[in-house]
Amino acid sequence: MHSPAAWAIIPARGGSKGIKGKNLQVVGGRSLLARAVAAAKAADWIERCIVSTDDADIAREARRAGAEVVDRPPHLAGDQASSEAALLHALDALALSGAALPEFLAFVQCTSPFILPADIDGTLQALLEQSADAAFTAVKFHGFLWQQMDGAKPLGHDAAGRPRRQDMAPTFRETGAVYAMRVAGFRKAGHRFFGKLAIYEVPGSRALEIDDAHDLQLARMLARQPEPAGARVPADLQGLVLDFDGVLTDNRVIVQENGDEAVLCSRADGLGIERALAAGIRIAVLSKEKNRVVAARCAKLGIGCVQACDDKLAAFRELLSSWQIAAGRVAYVGNDINDLACIAAAGLGVAVSDSAAPVLEAADLILEAKGGQGAVRELCDLVLEARRGRADPPPA
Repeated sequence: MHSPAAWAIIPARGGSKGIKGKNLQVVGGRSLLARAVAAAKAADWIERCIVSTDDADIAREARRAGAEVVDRPPHLAGDQASSEAALLHALDALALSGAALPEFLAFVQCTSPFILPADIDGTLQALLEQSADAAFTAVKFHGFLWQQMDGAKPLGHDAAGRPRRQDMAPTFRETGAVYAMRVAGFRKAGHRFFGKLAIYEVPGSRALEIDDAHDLQLARMLARQPEPAGARVPADLQGLVLDFDGVLTDNRVIVQENGDEAVLCSRADGLGIERALAAGIRIAVLSKEKNRVVAARCAKLGIGCVQACDDKLAAFRELLSSWQIAAGRVAYVGNDINDLACIAAAGLGVAVSDSAAPVLEAADLILEAKGGQGAVRELCDLVLEARRGRADPPPA
């Protein structure tokens, strides 16, 4: 899918009752504002990144990070002013300056320190793919809610006979990180939740939102966690070799009446592969099975394809020989036990999050996404980030 142009607007006022100077607080060596700007500028769909602020220090930090700045008037910077009011003011100000407004807007919040560029792209893509008017990031929620009203009262469940977790319909909690909107509809409605709504699910590890000092302390602790040995993607990686079933697909197969098979893949993976190829990274698929769908998908992605690999390790070594790239400068991504030999031989052994237990134990890097649900896009983002040297510096 072609990525239509969108703008990112980051509201960042100077005042904050919970945490003084919250938007300029540092997590993992960078201010919350700089982290949000970096994520927006690295997202494929974002054409312009704008910070709306009333504060001179925030404006300086925004420009240092590479964002444009719209000065927010005082009446839109108080505790009672809504984020929507700041967004609408920024759009109006830019339109008055002669800018042609985009079709799509990403509202990005500084208070979500672990947002990825893929989360911004994914939220906009969810809006488009689901023909929605607005979309937002959310995380699955499995808890039971209670209220304090003359004693504790269950909210939304029967305390005497509540269902097992596996029997519950999934519910979601907003993370507050990204909201995507069609600009025309947003300007008419005046609020972010209008028309048909779509959810872009993110993992719990990226769902932290900083509201108070305890949240900020937790974010700093998480940002300082040492990485497992070998988990950091090397900056000189030159090739990616991927298993197909369970990596580029969700490991399910649809068998039609005539015997033809179909699989489910992620468009986000395709975009990640496109960006990695453009950066000069060699990419190929090694698959134990031989199936037309594998060849067709690889041809569409423009990557190499080796099928019917009874000995994956031998095929892996032969592929690297044809590339003239050493195994130490290649990542292999797998999900099942027939990938173990290649994971061990590669410079970076990678597992998708729903891999078999032995694969998870053997991998140098475990991706947060599942196979067929953006795992390859996640790895491509990490590889490109390592090449750009965008990893967080060590904390002071």
